[in-house]
Amino acid sequence: MKALRLYASKEPRPGYKFTEMELKTGKVIEGSKVWRYPKLKVEDVEKPKIGPKDLLIRVKACGICGSDIHFYETDEDGYMLYPGLTKFPCTIGHEFSGIVEEIGSEVKGFKIGDPVTSEEMLWCGECIPCRNGLPNHCVNLEELGFTVDGAMAEYVKVEAKYCWKIDSLFDVYKSEEEAYEAGALVEPTSVAYNAIFVRAGGFNPGAYVVVYGAGPIGLAAIQLVKAAGASKIIVFEVMPERIALAKEMGADYVLNPLDLKKNGTSPSEKVMELTDNMGADIQVEAAGAPTKTLPEMEKSIAVNGKIAWIGRAAKAAPITMERFQTRRGQIFGSQGHSGHGIFQNVIRLMASQRIDMTKIITKRFPLEEGVEAIKEASKRIDAKILIKPGE
Repeated sequence: MKALRLYASKEPRPGYKFTEMELKTGKVIEGSKVWRYPKLKVEDVEKPKIGPKDLLIRVKACGICGSDIHFYETDEDGYMLYPGLTKFPCTIGHEFSGIVEEIGSEVKGFKIGDPVTSEEMLWCGECIPCRNGLPNHCVNLEELGFTVDGAMAEYVKVEAKYCWKIDSLFDVYKSEEEAYEAGALVEPTSVAYNAIFVRAGGFNPGAYVVVYGAGPIGLAAIQLVKAAGASKIIVFEVMPERIALAKEMGADYVLNPLDLKKNGTSPSEKVMELTDNMGADIQVEAAGAPTKTLPEMEKSIAVNGKIAWIGRAAKAAPITMERFQTRRGQIFGSQGHSGHGIFQNVIRLMASQRIDMTKIITKRFPLEEGVEAIKEASKRIDAKILIKPGE
């Protein structure tokens, strides 16, 4: 079968010391400090062989995530930009849907022909964080498309306990193709859901919400907070194409911080203006630009306000704790999407048409053009680009 695989040279930066776990497993905790000169290739690989607890899924659609782009992009020294858990070589891709073609002997609750999607966080269920209900922080975590072969391929093998049926979406969308495309967007939407409603604890209907970054995660955040009753949604984004999409997804104000700067105004000043000087009840960082966004979020946080942090960047950011003390503010770091009914609830929201994430799909590529698709996504003009195996 065909698969889009990533190769990289394992060259730790000076001073980087591998942990015992890294030496034992070959996984790397901080990818941007180890993996150098990444290369993507579409190549022929062996079709996965399933175990007793697995499903073999024929992939129908797979989205390109910001992390996939960060695998491809490098700094001036040739190190990849993605800062997290990785193990290469690996077939990338984790935002996907497909149809069950084979079922392991111990699997229950699924049948051949079921349309499904899957979690990307492959938690063990046995370590202390998992037993305490924190699967996104599993000590033995594997990640689909990061440390084990993912879904930018004709077939992917996933343990059944991570999979979710999406048959309810087929009652909503006009065609199977659209339903499968919606199914591929469950995972990134769940990342935003986890940050806003699970980690940050959500907000009361009527809240003022600010979103920094209108990429796929930011766009998902807009739809989710609108469905949850935000009275005013303010978004900051620099790309014209994404600005237009943010408006279509339901943002009340979409502002370009570069334009504001030309006029001598900062994002925080604009937020205070638009909220009658009350500030934002909850702010979502989906831009991965902490040195630029955190100072602005800090200045415009409401009393008892929250910051939900999703964007990934291995950079220190300035912060003045006095502001968080006097405003009773909080920052919630968020990783992943597993547990807490998240996948279940996102699928329900899609099936009830409270949200429609298919609006953010801007381009589609066949698997054979996977490298070109990643390059196109790296321009950050599009919202969501899908790779469609079999087309």
